[in-house]
Amino acid sequence: MLIAGSIAGRRRGTAAVATVVVLCTTMLTGPDAAVAGGPPGPSAPAPQLRWRPCVQNGQFDCATAKVPLDYDNPAGRALELAVIRRKATGPGRRLGTLFFNPGGPGGPGTIQMPQEYALFPREVRERFDIVSWDPRGIGSSTAVNCFASPQEAEAWRASKPAGLPVGARQRAAWFAAYQDLARRCQQRDPVLLRHVSTADTARDLDRLRRSVGDPQLTYLGISYGSFLGATYANLFPHKVRAMVIDSIVDPLAWTNHGSSTPRLPTFLRMGSDLSAAATLDRFLALCGSTTTDRCAFSAGSPKATREKFDRLMRRLRARPVGTWTYGRTAADAVNSLYLVHPGWTGLADRLQLLWQGRAPKAPSPPPAPPVPDPNPYLGEEQAAAVLCGDSPNPRDPGVYHPLEEASARRAGDAGRYWTWAAVGCASWPAVAADSYRGSWNRPTAHPVLLVGTRYDPATPYPDARATARELADARLLTLDGYGHTALLNPSSCIQTYESRYLIGGTLPPAGTTCRQDAPPFSARKPSGGVATGGGALADRIS
Repeated sequence: MLIAGSIAGRRRGTAAVATVVVLCTTMLTGPDAAVAGGPPGPSAPAPQLRWRPCVQNGQFDCATAKVPLDYDNPAGRALELAVIRRKATGPGRRLGTLFFNPGGPGGPGTIQMPQEYALFPREVRERFDIVSWDPRGIGSSTAVNCFASPQEAEAWRASKPAGLPVGARQRAAWFAAYQDLARRCQQRDPVLLRHVSTADTARDLDRLRRSVGDPQLTYLGISYGSFLGATYANLFPHKVRAMVIDSIVDPLAWTNHGSSTPRLPTFLRMGSDLSAAATLDRFLALCGSTTTDRCAFSAGSPKATREKFDRLMRRLRARPVGTWTYGRTAADAVNSLYLVHPGWTGLADRLQLLWQGRAPKAPSPPPAPPVPDPNPYLGEEQAAAVLCGDSPNPRDPGVYHPLEEASARRAGDAGRYWTWAAVGCASWPAVAADSYRGSWNRPTAHPVLLVGTRYDPATPYPDARATARELADARLLTLDGYGHTALLNPSSCIQTYESRYLIGGTLPPAGTTCRQDAPPFSARKPSGGVATGGGALADRIS
């Protein structure tokens, strides 16, 4: 889920979730780009998981799994994966293990699963052990780290403008910073950079499935975790017991339809700019339709509030408010749309302070429950290593500014943000040695359940509809609401259907649509509604 210039840079909070998203930084293309699509490599034994109590009074267990760096050479170098588990809470009712990927790429499951555990449906928590892990290259697993010290990493982050660059000097600073990052990463561990692909992680996931003794996989992946799920489903189609993927990355868009010569960056191919623009427009319309008690930035009507926002952004381009530049504010606006509560209210408060010429404090996540390692290194290069190995992006720095202007014409400030989110891959030094780029329609042992949100600032609803067509056997469940992922923007209706599917394999009726429990700027929490029947939602977010 699905990125401050990258998805890894968007560490956010919900019960203090450390990431969201879906997505960022992007992939290298070139003559040695891998176009893998064959069967899994030679089999390796499943790792032994020696569980030990680790956090929250022993409610969670931790273990370390060893996996091959290269599945074509399973006897070679090994990597370590940090794994965490919460046992099923219903005595005698356990069905198996639900594996959870929190997105990114770069989401550390050992942190985010404990933080988000309470958001899983109660019936699912009762019936399944819930297991997550830091994927290879990430967090407390064998990690990509291109700096010799935290001070070096912080100095690198400070070398580029916040949010996105404005003007030729800032664009040059961005390109220089990412070229410097690429040089550092190539020097530190170039072999690891080529072996952190989504296909590698899918193979790790299958070994973890074998380690817990489940004959087939039960899985929930959100944001980028949807691409991991689609990859697993096509590498191991007969091992799918139940798979929920929430806030969908279209695998064809992510992989550039299997071609290594992209015309657009990943997120413009996906339509993230259009989706974020539509979500921002709804934020402004709903804010303008309520009082300043509920939305501080309201100007009394949707039209007046939109005009107020546009005037503010023009003002910030000419004259920042303290450290709040146009680029930082545009990035904050998109990122704050991920979580309706408290993200939308907090964004309105900050915009109003900026309107008044006052610098707001940076948003901070709410207090989080204890986790095994609350401060693992989570540098932007970890997300880059995954995305830049999977998803082709233009290598010519000169194309990004024209692409930014073209995206801004169709998607405004959100278009500028999502164009620059992928620029890290223009100079990235490695491609995946073993990636998977299709086909995406291999018949699975059981159908896949997709959850798509109508107004999502990162993974567009049309991507969910497209993926439902591309996978061999999939059913789309629609959240007629806002934000990034139904897990983090809860709907009792969605949770009911997910529980029925994960526990008993029952799919929702075709065309089912749910509502959120708590709409934006609401004073009360209505129950999640449901309607069935197809064709009620628009095909495009616009």
